[in-house]
Amino acid sequence: MTDNGTALIIGAGIGGIATSIFLAEHGFKVDVYEKNIGAGGRCGQIVRDGHRFDLGATMILMPEVYRDVLGSLGLTMDDIGVRPLDDIYTLWFDDGTSLAFTTDQNRMKQQLEQIEPGSFEKAQQYVRTGFRLYTEAFRKLLGRNFTRFFDFFNLSNAMLLVKLKTYLNHYRYTSGFFRSEHLRMAFTFQNIYVGQSPFSAPALFSMIPAAELTEGSMFPVGGMYAVAARLMEKAQEKGVRFHFAKPVKKINVEGRKAAGVTFFDGSEARADVIIANADLPYVYRDLLPPGWKSWRINRMKYSCSALVLHWGLDKQYPQLGHHSTFLSDSFREGLDKIFRDKSMGDDPCFYIHAPVRTDPSAAPEGCDTLSVAVGVGHLDPKHPQDWERITNTARDVVFRKLRKIGIEDIEAHIRFEIVTTPCSWEEALNVTRGSVFGSLGHNILQMGYFRPHNRDRRYRNLYFTGGSTHPGNGIPMVLMSSRLVAERIINEQKREQAGKR
Repeated sequence: MTDNGTALIIGAGIGGIATSIFLAEHGFKVDVYEKNIGAGGRCGQIVRDGHRFDLGATMILMPEVYRDVLGSLGLTMDDIGVRPLDDIYTLWFDDGTSLAFTTDQNRMKQQLEQIEPGSFEKAQQYVRTGFRLYTEAFRKLLGRNFTRFFDFFNLSNAMLLVKLKTYLNHYRYTSGFFRSEHLRMAFTFQNIYVGQSPFSAPALFSMIPAAELTEGSMFPVGGMYAVAARLMEKAQEKGVRFHFAKPVKKINVEGRKAAGVTFFDGSEARADVIIANADLPYVYRDLLPPGWKSWRINRMKYSCSALVLHWGLDKQYPQLGHHSTFLSDSFREGLDKIFRDKSMGDDPCFYIHAPVRTDPSAAPEGCDTLSVAVGVGHLDPKHPQDWERITNTARDVVFRKLRKIGIEDIEAHIRFEIVTTPCSWEEALNVTRGSVFGSLGHNILQMGYFRPHNRDRRYRNLYFTGGSTHPGNGIPMVLMSSRLVAERIINEQKREQAGKR
């Protein structure tokens, strides 16, 4: 194997680990430095008293993206130990009715027609159109590098942006298919996956529910951390070295080159190529010398955050499936509170993850492990929040809505609770503003060429991978970002070497 030099990666999240494999396979000697004691980043885990909690993502969506990127790393979905889910999730509404989002067409038809006669045919049209947007977006917008201005700005891409319905907001677009408010919520709430509101996000993101209902979802035995763990095993097989509890204090620059890093313990490391898997706005603000780029990124739009209540329970609650989402009649008001006021609504929507339904090892026998995620605003000094009060309000709302579906005694069976607020995300993972969904938002002016590039313009051996660079956030996108940045590093190195001959 050709020796292509040394690479230093800051952060052992999914993007950093996957990038390390790509580079190691192309002859780089790779070292990965992580501030925490374990790998995974927002795909990490908490284990306490036999209960296992996923920190961030809780299901494998867009499995074809996983298959594609993992395949290019020499891995399969079987290597991760995934299990397909019969239902993607169950949606609960305030009137006590529910809707199981499933790839089973007969069940979907029966449920949708009961909610709104004629809606199944409309839903099929919505899903077919959304899936076409999904495949087109990944092929032409999300799955390629934009290294030059005219790679993105040309007549073909102008037509593409129209075709991808970037001029319509997602909720208004969906309202053209369904009259029922329940169905409008059911086919748009998924925008929260990428930290945005369906009332401002482009209709392009109808691709998320469309991909769910076309490809289904999966869950790995051992939780989503199993993805990070298997990637790390592969990286170590390729000779990648991992260094934990080794936080980086600054990136050392020499002229137009990133020469290496200084750690908080005073030691240093040098490399030919530096790749930051740490949150991109944080890197520009705290690790690099001050400059206009940090100022510009600070003025960009940021995604929302999440308040998470992890509960270790001494009783199981079969009323809850593996994934349950409770949608409030105050849907729009709640989103306004999140994105306008940087807070939480009085009657918020929330999601519950119950991994024991698919993987009994997530809790001791006869017990349950539940994670409750509530969308909240990101940290903003102009909108200070009382997170203790917000946490208490959220907990009360969850208890009240669980009582509606027959779960009346859960408070008495919580053995312990672990609370994660936007402040926690910022402190533990250096996520700017606690914006846990990839930090930077996904409006059309923050996608493609407009999103912070995966190579710095000034320090030309400094690269980025993760949710805040191209193509965006969510594990499928982050996996793609790792391949894209590795391709760019390798191609640019080849051009540089050819120029020296």
